[in-house]
Amino acid sequence: MTRTAPRRTVPGPRRTGRRHPLVATLMALPLAALLLLVFDGWETVAAQASSVGAMLGR
Repeated sequence: MTRTAPRRTVPGPRRTGRRHPLVATLMALPLAALLLLVFDGWETVAAQASSVGAMLGR
């Protein structure tokens, strides 16, 4: 009788790489609209977009 190793349950493969720019834009738009509404100014939206760009290394 041969022994087999127990099976591991591993979640699906991890995605590596970059998110599509359109998906990233669609994710950022609600926050930009909220900032525009709350703070009533494009400067805040531009500053937020700039910080997100800096975090992404662009």
